[in-house]
Amino acid sequence: MGVDLSEIVAKRQITLEFLSTKVIAVDAFNFIFQFLSNIRGPDGSPLRDSKGRITSHLSGLFYRNLKLMQNGIKLIYVFDGKPPLLKLKTLEARAKRREEAYEAWEKAKEAGELEEAKLFAKQSASINEEIIKSSKEILEILGIPTIQAPSDGEAQAAYLCKKGIAYAVASQDYDTLVFGAPRLIRNLAITGKRKLPRKDIFINVEPEEILLQETLIQNKIDQEKLIMIALLIGNDYVDGIKGIGPKTALKIVSKINSIDELFNFLRIKGKNFENEEEVKQAYMIFKQPEIEEIEKDEIFWKEIDEEKLLKFMCEELYFSEERIKNALKEYNQNKKKQATLF
Repeated sequence: MGVDLSEIVAKRQITLEFLSTKVIAVDAFNFIFQFLSNIRGPDGSPLRDSKGRITSHLSGLFYRNLKLMQNGIKLIYVFDGKPPLLKLKTLEARAKRREEAYEAWEKAKEAGELEEAKLFAKQSASINEEIIKSSKEILEILGIPTIQAPSDGEAQAAYLCKKGIAYAVASQDYDTLVFGAPRLIRNLAITGKRKLPRKDIFINVEPEEILLQETLIQNKIDQEKLIMIALLIGNDYVDGIKGIGPKTALKIVSKINSIDELFNFLRIKGKNFENEEEVKQAYMIFKQPEIEEIEKDEIFWKEIDEEKLLKFMCEELYFSEERIKNALKEYNQNKKKQATLF
């Protein structure tokens, strides 16, 4: 899940039209995970082809990217590389939760409790090498550039944004802000009406933009203190301190100016981190993440290869040829309209 800064960030609702002509660096794993979680049948089963291969992510990547591209948005998908050692504990815990959710999903299906089944099914979604490979394949066919990060994709995406190659990072997680991304776009992968779990309530999900500089000014902090907030409340690398949320963390960092001062302050209050050395390592990951330096002229967008797309989606994965062709037709029509606007 990453670091939860939702209570203290400066945000505003935006439209897809607002993002037209802008370059967005997409947290690939975050988008793919959303598609795997949300594109499912009534009992929570993912979409599969006739050979049993999961295709929920490919449906999402095709239809959602087409929609974003129709609106003149240029996308760069950034994939995770090798995770930092500190992240392994978090990844292991997530894998365990997915296994437990899968077992709960199976039990709910057997009991005929479809709403519960779908909820657990979403929580059981996972990304494997086959899903990564097929995701990169469809992105290449769609003409969307991909970048393989050496480590955390969020750090690499934040770098693209800081360097001016991308306008913003698209992800549901707030981690890119802690890595220094000037702007974060949430709710870009899945928008529209969504039913709240276990409630007969629907909400309208629209894209929102979170602005780093406004967040820092609003809270009277700098980037250094935002990193310390992430350490206090917990993140992908280290657990935070129990009982400390974003607002309490904000009050704490307003009184100190360095990581060493933070450690001293906590010792006095009797609220020590479990492992200060690991916290220092996490601090340095946020400050100086492992990234690959890239220049703007190294990134290229291409036209959709419609012939390859039909072969891949329809012949290999058995998607409806009529639906794919209709989506392409709508895309091409909208693309022509976009061209007349600029």
